[in-house]
Amino acid sequence: MRHHITSAILLLAASTLSAGAYNLKLFETPKRAEIFNYQPVDSAAAAAAVLDTIRIDSLTLIAPCARPVESPLESYWLRPAVFDKIRLFDGPLSVTQSPAVNVGAPGSDAFNWINEAVLRSDIMKRTRQKYIVNHPDRVRYNEKHLPEPPREFVAVIDPETASIVLQEVVALEAPAPEIETDIKKRHWLRKFSGDLQFSQAYVSPNWYQGGNNNLNMLINVYYEVKLNQAFHPKWIFDNTFQYKLGTNNTIDDKVRDYTISEDILQWNMTAGYKTAKHWYYSVSAMFKTQILNNYKANTDELKASFLSPGELNVGVGMTYSNTNKKKTLTFDASISPLSWNMKTCINKRMDPTAFGIKEGRTVVNEIGSSGEAKLSWKICDNVSLRSRLFVFSDYSYIQGDWENTLQFTINRFLSTQIYAHARYDSTTKRPDPDSRWHKLQIKEILSFGFSYKFGTL
Repeated sequence: MRHHITSAILLLAASTLSAGAYNLKLFETPKRAEIFNYQPVDSAAAAAAVLDTIRIDSLTLIAPCARPVESPLESYWLRPAVFDKIRLFDGPLSVTQSPAVNVGAPGSDAFNWINEAVLRSDIMKRTRQKYIVNHPDRVRYNEKHLPEPPREFVAVIDPETASIVLQEVVALEAPAPEIETDIKKRHWLRKFSGDLQFSQAYVSPNWYQGGNNNLNMLINVYYEVKLNQAFHPKWIFDNTFQYKLGTNNTIDDKVRDYTISEDILQWNMTAGYKTAKHWYYSVSAMFKTQILNNYKANTDELKASFLSPGELNVGVGMTYSNTNKKKTLTFDASISPLSWNMKTCINKRMDPTAFGIKEGRTVVNEIGSSGEAKLSWKICDNVSLRSRLFVFSDYSYIQGDWENTLQFTINRFLSTQIYAHARYDSTTKRPDPDSRWHKLQIKEILSFGFSYKFGTL
């Protein structure tokens, strides 16, 4: 079978060459289906299909830049037909094409053997491939019917018999890695950050400019749990818990050594089902209050305490949620045309009318509309911004809170933070008749201190 296939290939090559041929078109671009989708036939039938009496020992070639020569065919061309891959040739083979080596001076034939060898090799490659493509059933080996690899033996000396013994070399399998991995789906993503920020100043009694000692401290704890949309692309469920406590010593209050500048416990929730790209039918909720009692300076009159005031808001509407490809910027916006707002004042020592609650009552319920926008932006590796805007109106008044936290991370445990909170309430009274401040309230804190974070986002 080996000589049958080889003889047919060489006959095909010889038929394409003649003394007067100047343009050799050996084959057309084959289809892959003609190579892979075939059924091998019986070897005897394949042998009868080719000439079995012709054997070619040499092939007459035309040199690309000189005269016709007759060169013997190398023995490696007589190997069996083996299909390995399809080679893409650039156009038809032409005898008048540029030679492999440009000999330079006319009539020089010192390098004719190089040009003859290149042309001979190119012709044989094209001829063999054309034969294999046109007669896939006569291919002896292909990647589907490869023979078993030959066995390898080594000679070793047997010390008991003092003789040389041939032993087969057995290939050893690579040892299995000892590291075991346990990969599970993470349906919930968590993020936690805790900050202890402070500022301190000491002024000696004889300082030439005067001044007062002061110590300010701010504790901020933030925890977020959200549904992993990689496994739940149709749903959105986001919960955030936050507690802030700010204290500072004061010389204006003769009754107490410190005052509370910030005390807020807040929970936010958004749940929704996807209806369009980045849009969800949603339900949003918000609850906030403070934990500690806060007093007016030099008195025992309460300004705020637990659930006094307390506020709960639940809204139904639509939510837009989008995160950029780098996951450095996340923006969520909720619009709730139908919103329920409840305010509480349970401490009997406080005036409920200051929070829009009728005298003698502890709770007020309001129906209106609300909106909320949240932004989380990692500006660069060590600078991040978190912003939240919330607005509610029952169509007789409007109130809104805009909180911004800009954090500069120095290293893993140190950071600087700027916190700015603007609040607008159309029912707020002036603190005194001559005050310029009325409906707009502003709070700003610049602090430096310790920070700790972890998360799975």
